[in-house]
Amino acid sequence: MSTIESRLRALGLTLPPPFTPPPGVVLPFELACIRGKRVLIAGHGPQNPDGSLAHPLGKIGSELTVEQGYRAARLTALSILGTLQRLLGDLERVSRWNRVFGMVNSAAGFDRQPAVINGFSDLILELYGPERGAHTRSAVGMAELPFGIPVEIEGEAEIAD
Repeated sequence: MSTIESRLRALGLTLPPPFTPPPGVVLPFELACIRGKRVLIAGHGPQNPDGSLAHPLGKIGSELTVEQGYRAARLTALSILGTLQRLLGDLERVSRWNRVFGMVNSAAGFDRQPAVINGFSDLILELYGPERGAHTRSAVGMAELPFGIPVEIEGEAEIAD
């Protein structure tokens, strides 16, 4: 078992299986692809351990709290890690997290997007440490996100051979 998998297990966290979109929804793209030593990661949302879309849904700052958004961002990190595990075979192959773009389904006037996306960043840093886990990041507000999810995150990581 890899160090990352051991850390996940110690935290009581489970990587979800692939997301199954709602009936009638087609996702005509790859969730992640390897380009040289880079892994490009498409937008992911929060998932439950069984792979279903995690609730609650809605806008941070009106229907949901910052704390609920933080949890959604943490669940989104697990969703991304699940995709990377399936693609790479071993999460230890991630040698560095390069870039993260966090989108928050924000109510009018809400401006605490960085506090929400910290749910993702904090978990990645906890799992990978400050050298491999440090990343550049944007955290922006969006008027709407797919399926009403509170958070969507995409990014890029570097991989070892």
